[in-house]
Amino acid sequence: MKTDYPVETAMMERDLRQTSPLTWFIVPDAAELQRDMIRQAMSMETDQDTALSQELENLSSVSGDAPQWLDLYVRSCAALDALSSLKDVDMEALRRAITHLSEAYPSTYTAGPAYLARLEAFERDLPAIQKGLTGADPAALEAVRQLCALQREALLANPLLDFDRVLVIRRSEDNLGLPQNWQGNCSLPRRGYDNEILLLSPFSDDKAPTRLFKPERDYLVGDVDIHFSGDRMLFSMLGSNDRWQIWEMASDGSGLRQVTPGVEPDVDNYDACYLPDGRIIFDSTRCFQGIPCVAGSDAVANLYIMNADGTGIRQLCFDQDHNWCPTVLNNGRILYSRWEYSDTPHYFSRLLFHMNPDGTNQVEFYGSNSFWPNSMFYTRPIPNHPSKVVTIVTGHHGVARMGELVILDPAKGRKEGDGVVQRIPGHGQPVEPVIVDQLVDTVWPRFLHPYPLSEHFFLVSCKPTPERPWGLYLVDSFDNMLLLHEEPGYAIFEPIPFRTQPAPQSIPDRVNLAKKDATVYLMDVYEGPGLSNVPRGTVKSLRLYSFHYGYQRIGGHQHVGMEGPWDVRRILGTVPVSEDGSAYFSVPANTPIAVQPLDSEGKALQVMRSWFTAMPGEVLSCVGCHEPQNTAPPSQFTLAARRTPDAIAPWYGKARGFSFIHEVQPVLDRHCAGCHGAADSADGRPDFTSYAERGPGNFNKPYLALHPYVRRPGPESDYHLQKPLEWHADTSELIQLLAKGHHGVQLDREGWDRLITWIDLNVPDHGRWSDHTEIPDNGVARRAEMRAQYSCLLEDTSEEELTPAAYPRDYLAPETPVLAANAPEVQAWPFDAEEAVRRQKTAGEEIRRTLDLGEGISMEFVLVPPGEFVMGGDQFADELPLTREIIDTPFWLGVTEVTNMQYERFDPAHDSAYIDQHNKDHTTPGYPANLPYQPVIRISWDEALSFTRWLTERVGEPCSLPTEKQWEWACRAGSAGAMSYGTLDDDFSKTANLADASVRRLAVAGINPQPIPNPSPFEDFLPKEARFDDGERLMCDVGRYDANAWGLKDMHGNVCEWTLTAYRPYPYVDNDGRNEINADEKRVVRGGSWSDRPIRARSAFRLAYQPWQSVHNVGFRVMIPAGASHETLAAQ
Repeated sequence: MKTDYPVETAMMERDLRQTSPLTWFIVPDAAELQRDMIRQAMSMETDQDTALSQELENLSSVSGDAPQWLDLYVRSCAALDALSSLKDVDMEALRRAITHLSEAYPSTYTAGPAYLARLEAFERDLPAIQKGLTGADPAALEAVRQLCALQREALLANPLLDFDRVLVIRRSEDNLGLPQNWQGNCSLPRRGYDNEILLLSPFSDDKAPTRLFKPERDYLVGDVDIHFSGDRMLFSMLGSNDRWQIWEMASDGSGLRQVTPGVEPDVDNYDACYLPDGRIIFDSTRCFQGIPCVAGSDAVANLYIMNADGTGIRQLCFDQDHNWCPTVLNNGRILYSRWEYSDTPHYFSRLLFHMNPDGTNQVEFYGSNSFWPNSMFYTRPIPNHPSKVVTIVTGHHGVARMGELVILDPAKGRKEGDGVVQRIPGHGQPVEPVIVDQLVDTVWPRFLHPYPLSEHFFLVSCKPTPERPWGLYLVDSFDNMLLLHEEPGYAIFEPIPFRTQPAPQSIPDRVNLAKKDATVYLMDVYEGPGLSNVPRGTVKSLRLYSFHYGYQRIGGHQHVGMEGPWDVRRILGTVPVSEDGSAYFSVPANTPIAVQPLDSEGKALQVMRSWFTAMPGEVLSCVGCHEPQNTAPPSQFTLAARRTPDAIAPWYGKARGFSFIHEVQPVLDRHCAGCHGAADSADGRPDFTSYAERGPGNFNKPYLALHPYVRRPGPESDYHLQKPLEWHADTSELIQLLAKGHHGVQLDREGWDRLITWIDLNVPDHGRWSDHTEIPDNGVARRAEMRAQYSCLLEDTSEEELTPAAYPRDYLAPETPVLAANAPEVQAWPFDAEEAVRRQKTAGEEIRRTLDLGEGISMEFVLVPPGEFVMGGDQFADELPLTREIIDTPFWLGVTEVTNMQYERFDPAHDSAYIDQHNKDHTTPGYPANLPYQPVIRISWDEALSFTRWLTERVGEPCSLPTEKQWEWACRAGSAGAMSYGTLDDDFSKTANLADASVRRLAVAGINPQPIPNPSPFEDFLPKEARFDDGERLMCDVGRYDANAWGLKDMHGNVCEWTLTAYRPYPYVDNDGRNEINADEKRVVRGGSWSDRPIRARSAFRLAYQPWQSVHNVGFRVMIPAGASHETLAAQ
């Protein structure tokens, strides 16, 4: 029935829904069945007042075998089809296309005026036609047919369609053969496909498809690439060893041959493209890596090059994850997709790269540090355009490979939606980047395999609705979608015009395969946003490390470290940076390398979260730090360029995997083991000595004890470019504690360097994969063999035995300082809350005031009275000596920290961004820190001071930051204890947002990670005061907790706060220059944050950061000297 009457059968299957069309032949009286078919065809559930519905009503008394039933059904279907066809013709889009073609090709597209006239005539008659369709009027049906014919005629008259035939893959819809968005062909089933390579004549109605090739078995055939000459083609199909291989045949289907040699029994090769010089680039799994996020269960394929006869295979890309869809750009470079996730969210980190055919100059093309697009597949260059491409934008999970059709132009921008020209369809509509995992699961139409004819017209595989098959369409930027060919039950994929194409220029090789190294020239490390606001002269050197990727069938985000890197990190060493920011140095070739700019203490000022790879003999240059590819290089002659390349200075030995037990443990043995050597210490201090045993996750126990005190990106962090020093070692409690002289511990330079390097490398535990898991399938040997044969790397030392650092390990007992905390005598100190209120009321006529910042936004202040108190504390040396300090005059202090909403009045561009989320499978950038009533963070001292200057101009009063002395006096509000509300053991649930039991909810897991019910200590590792619960796991809206006696809120916790004061030793002296704003010194922050335990949020606790440094948990509040008018002043 389907064979003889395919159209009629399809109609009945559509309208009978759950009932087989064969039922129509079986039932004794088909009247009711036919009535349902007709109603469905009319797209109505009940009769309506139309001509067709009236005819249906008139058939109520007619027997089911009367021909009137089928006649009405056929006419109802014709009306339905005509209405559907009418919807498929966007008359405005057609007009735009005809107008464009008339203007662009005036000598060849000459019928444009006639087409427009016919279109206008149809539009005049449209109301009558629409009415006629309700009764299946033949004239109306004919008018719609004529409109469709006009659309087809006008669009197919396009002079760009200067070819007769289109090569396609026809594949059964039962098995589309599309890998998931994290896979390559090597992950597809090896059998079960019904497909073939065809030649279609879609512009002619009388030419049948021509079969060029159909596999003898049920193999998948795909990834077709036609040579520029048009005389041959490449494609992927199973071959030797039942593995994917590259095949070639002539354009008439003859001369089939396997191009890739089948000598490797466990290697897949696929997805090839011709180069202008005759060579071939293709994907291969001979890198012997596994995809980390699926524990290595899917193999990784990187790009390789070979000669036309399959010889001379050489690895080009050395990437963690897949390279996909290589194609030649108009300038002869190679465009491809690269998936990477080095401390970044892997759902969103597929980006476009481009390189020279020999593998040199591998750089971003589109999408770095961008959550959108999640993935880009089947990207091709727009003909005769220097920068535009067309691509398929899709998600991570969800539908495979298919998605939205988008035109990008990196000349406009390379981040998220900056470079979007248009989404098709979507003429004139903006494209807003969104952050969604299953990005296109609800999107229709869906597209695959675009082939651009120009920047406006495209051949593409399209599935317009869930019911329609994948067909071949001609689409354009004007929103026309013209069906050229479809077949029920089959998908039409990979359309390519069957013709010759001009070959792009052939770029000569720049590699020198006799060399084992390459050279990097960095012009100015301060150029670009990566080190924005970092003063010149700060960067002293660059740290270089490489990546040792996971093997097949092992890997994951908790193999190398806990909340650490996905891959083993191999420390290479450092190179110097000249005073002008330039550097010139040698690196090992064919090695993925990351760079970190270091300050004078060897601490990373920025982390790369990506890598570069240089080919043998290549001279790789970059302008600055994270600079856009569109950045023009500076013209000056740099200091580094005047000397020979610097060799990498080894880091305490040869290049090796960074292992905690080998590199950090000796420092703990030397300086910490004497006090931290008991697993069951009464005060809960961590044990750093049990390194002969493994703990949860197969990690070393001292590692598990120490890592909770360190900040780092973890396996996934906000993919957007982070501000400099976001994860600077100084933001880690471990470094802060040691810098304060923790129990007299004094590290030497190397001890500091080992701890800092461990932090900067994202806190790994293991330096080899075999330290965590036995490597299966002879993976080490196979990778080494492939590297030696195809990568010019004669040895692979990645898994060789590691040796402990040559660092003295005998315990060196520190000289514990005596923290003499003899408080001076101060009259009427301390005092209780009642006295505090009394003093406040006598300090001025008003004790509260409001500043209007405009736009309905205000800022509340309270008056802090004068007085004297004992300043300092007894926990750390920098809090001593305790001194008597006098506050001479009252001052106004903000009731809360400045909020995002308030700060936006000064700087609308500022974004407090997000707080990092643990674990993997992130579907957001993190926890929002940019909500209106949350305190503004990631504000440097310089920026906070700029806000107060802005506020000064608006209100006419000298606004500033509180000095360190003012802050502590205001916080204490008469209290001499550790906290304004009491002692370190007092319940702070209603008075402060600190690290408490709520922090347990930061132990998360799953897709869009959610809190783990009853997490183990292994999962719930953040330091906390778990006896109390303040209800907030992170920063919260300001003012949520009880105020101190003077009405100030959040002085303890929520976020730390900048003070005006430079970080200098006590005794505190007002006029010794520490409060001068021009002094280039670290500035004090006070108060602790949501991530601090009470001991780190005491009234006397001090930390300090560089004045130009923005910090993840530091904000500020405003101080105004009293004495000016106390009236409410409006900001203009």
